[in-house]
Amino acid sequence: MINLEKLFSKNALGMKRSEIRELLKVTRRPEIISFAGGLPAPELFPVEEVKEVTDYILEKEGKIALQYGPTEGDTRLKEELVKHMEEEGLKTEVENILVVSASQQALDLVAKVFLNRKDVVFVEEPTYVGGIQAFNSYGARMVPVKSDEDGILPEELEKSIVELIKNGFRSQLKLIYIIPDFQNPSGITTSLERRKSLLEIAEKYDLIVIEDTPYRQLRYRGETVAPIYSLENSGRVISLFTFSKIFAPGFRLGWIVGSKEIIEKIIMAKQAADLCTSPFTQSITYEYLRRGYLKKQIKLIKENYKEKMEIMLESLEKEMPSLEGLKWTKPDGGLFLWVTLPEYMDSRELFLKAIDKKVAYVVGDAFHPQAKMKNAFRLNFSYPSPKKIREGVKRLADAISEYNDEIKGKKLKDAVIFP
Repeated sequence: MINLEKLFSKNALGMKRSEIRELLKVTRRPEIISFAGGLPAPELFPVEEVKEVTDYILEKEGKIALQYGPTEGDTRLKEELVKHMEEEGLKTEVENILVVSASQQALDLVAKVFLNRKDVVFVEEPTYVGGIQAFNSYGARMVPVKSDEDGILPEELEKSIVELIKNGFRSQLKLIYIIPDFQNPSGITTSLERRKSLLEIAEKYDLIVIEDTPYRQLRYRGETVAPIYSLENSGRVISLFTFSKIFAPGFRLGWIVGSKEIIEKIIMAKQAADLCTSPFTQSITYEYLRRGYLKKQIKLIKENYKEKMEIMLESLEKEMPSLEGLKWTKPDGGLFLWVTLPEYMDSRELFLKAIDKKVAYVVGDAFHPQAKMKNAFRLNFSYPSPKKIREGVKRLADAISEYNDEIKGKKLKDAVIFP
């Protein structure tokens, strides 16, 4: 029998299945109301517009669109992206953009380019499970940094950096990974002051900042905060974007913005990975943007998700039991919010009870590199209907109440009563 453990690379041995992908297998049962996946609402997909644009592309340039394309991406699409980002307060040039197969590939390529085994990546606590997976696959050491309602805590970040330098890890400090807008999983937005402080720390200790911003355009209330990329000019910020949440996840299309030197190196890494992102989907997306359809689509999505978010927040206020330590974030946009349970509860144990009630979420420790967020979980509001959101939150509240009663009952049973 072949000994594959001996033959697999160290990187392969360090790979793990996605926590969320595994949990989603349980939630696919039709009777389950799922708040688990970060799925866009399929009823909003612009099917007719995509049909129209696809027919046009096949008729006008089918022989080109179905051929291989440049690794850097379709120049026409990148020119549209320059205009698109300028409206969002981010000025850049075509040469600073690399089209990729959505932001998950971007994470993998950035990790591939910057990380040696045991190099350090500072991440928010909690952080995106896909980031954990990408960094873990290259043998990185992830250091979680505490966050509050305004984002990552600069003093905690610098404290971690100083401690690692004292312990001889100076040369291994590489990246700060942050999702500043409507963070996945917490839903919080990093304040402008925190963004500036983060950049000061990155400059002081010569670190690269990875700004992952798939939800930036999905703001439903409050004032827009400047992108981190726009706040500095030293070339140490790399911004990751995707069409998955604002257009169609099935296109697997995204883009990276960074200095020309960094983009050039990532292009080399991408050439080894897939030669190029689909020229066909790039051509369709270029024409879709050119016709102004994306702006209309984002407006439609925002209206729909805003209503769903408000319904979920109202339902949580109405249905959740009054327990000390039970709370949730109140996002200004995005797809998610974060529920913190009383410290004596375990979201994995609660998950089984929630499934019995036919409702699902993602457990909190999936969003921590060392799985240290036992009493928390993530809820998604973009995918389920308003009716299912109301019913699902009610089921979840019932599960929490029953779990709390069970814990209290067990404590009473185990208590030693002296005469």
